[in-house]
Amino acid sequence: MGATYEKKDMVALLTINRPEFMNSIDQPTFREMKAAVDDFRDDSNLRVLIVTGAGEKAFSTGADLKAVMSDVNVSSVEWTRSRWFEGVYKPVIAAVNGFCFAGAMEIVLFTDIRIASENALFGMTEAKWGVSPCDGAITRLTSQVSWCHMMELFAVADPITAQDAFRMGLVNKLVPLKDLMPTAEKIARRMAENAPLALRNIKEVALRSLSMPMDQSFALEWAMGTRIMTTEDAREGPRAFAEKRKPDYKGR
Repeated sequence: MGATYEKKDMVALLTINRPEFMNSIDQPTFREMKAAVDDFRDDSNLRVLIVTGAGEKAFSTGADLKAVMSDVNVSSVEWTRSRWFEGVYKPVIAAVNGFCFAGAMEIVLFTDIRIASENALFGMTEAKWGVSPCDGAITRLTSQVSWCHMMELFAVADPITAQDAFRMGLVNKLVPLKDLMPTAEKIARRMAENAPLALRNIKEVALRSLSMPMDQSFALEWAMGTRIMTTEDAREGPRAFAEKRKPDYKGR
């Protein structure tokens, strides 16, 4: 099994589970990960997903190049065109341990909150091996860090430390390795306490607005925000505040 998927209350955990191969992703692993992401998207009881890698050495080193390049043609690598978390408007957390290279960086760039262990290394190493990212990494990274940092990552193609990634704004927090999963789980539980419809609305508006002119994004935010105001959760929040208690959100 190249990936494991667990559910605990409102939080799901997806683990890339090939530590003997630095958690590189082959075709069966990709399919298992895709099925897990689809399940998380469609399960109304789940509110937050954590993605991590098994062991202490690697989050993932990206696609398993030996498996991918055993037959070098477009059809043989089409499965790597993942579009990670497409249509997933629930929050996704990356808990990055150790190496995070190439395709694994693409996974992280599609997540919302990123926690890294202090020993993590990040790299867009494709140019070293004669290939170019083709699943959104260039587009995503350009909008997430400065131009010069983006070009350093892609063109120099050397790994950067977790500390450098933090300074660039690629990750939210740096923690000792032993604290990585407890920190990710604490943040996930905290987010899961918030109103799920509001969280999904915020992420959807943010993603859809990326390609819109400002006036259209304002209109979208207004239309979708006022729709949330009609939900039961939108009434429960102020009621709980007035009654000095914790809200009991139902997602409706």
